[in-house]
Amino acid sequence: MDLGLTGRWALVCGASKGLGRACAEALVREGADVVIVARGAEVLAAAADELRALRAGAQVRPVAADVTTPEGRAAALAALPQVDILVTNAGGPPPGDFRQWDRDTWLRALDANMLTPIELIQATVDGMAERGFGRIVNITSAAVKAPIDILGLSNGARSGLTGFIAGLARQPKIAAKGVTINNLLPGPFETERLRVTFEGSAAKTGRPIEQLMDERRATVPARRFGDPREFGEVCAFLCSRQAAYLNGQNILLDGGAYPGTF
Repeated sequence: MDLGLTGRWALVCGASKGLGRACAEALVREGADVVIVARGAEVLAAAADELRALRAGAQVRPVAADVTTPEGRAAALAALPQVDILVTNAGGPPPGDFRQWDRDTWLRALDANMLTPIELIQATVDGMAERGFGRIVNITSAAVKAPIDILGLSNGARSGLTGFIAGLARQPKIAAKGVTINNLLPGPFETERLRVTFEGSAAKTGRPIEQLMDERRATVPARRFGDPREFGEVCAFLCSRQAAYLNGQNILLDGGAYPGTF
């Protein structure tokens, strides 16, 4: 299937590894040119080289920047001629007990996981509408559907973004102009971040990490963690011309773990 992405320019955040990297890979394979953004310059440069090798003639521009800052966002946006596709992505804030979080802790979480995506959308969505095509995909979390008690910072910030998107995506001056905005909600995927999380749990409990991971897999009906490539392919589809009528939705990718009907 031709997704109609040849020649489109995509800005993918948090793209040096993990789910952001998987989204960038899928978009490059489907013909898009990409600007990838992350804070680690060395890892990002290596990722760019590997992405260029996926398709002859692919334009891949790495920008080592922190998009939670105005300067970082400006650098990322200046690296491409136009933004046809925007994939927002940021690592989640740390777990803990809400009694331990002060105002500054909350503001950091909101800045990274709510306000930064909104500011990137603000900077790009009108241009998309003027050109008659745009795809915005926000990587959020399965915790938006089923909050996790120790992830209160993420629950709050990402749910705030989700509510904002629900209203924005349905505005006629956006939806009627060929622009869609959707959210991708990952459950557990085989990423470095997931491994680090289990390493922390193993250190605290003294239990073998593989035992902890096996127990977590057993809670997923698919009995495995997701492959990041699967996530990337769904992202690419949401950006496709075929997905033009799919708008304002929360797409949950969790191997069937969420138990609800809706």
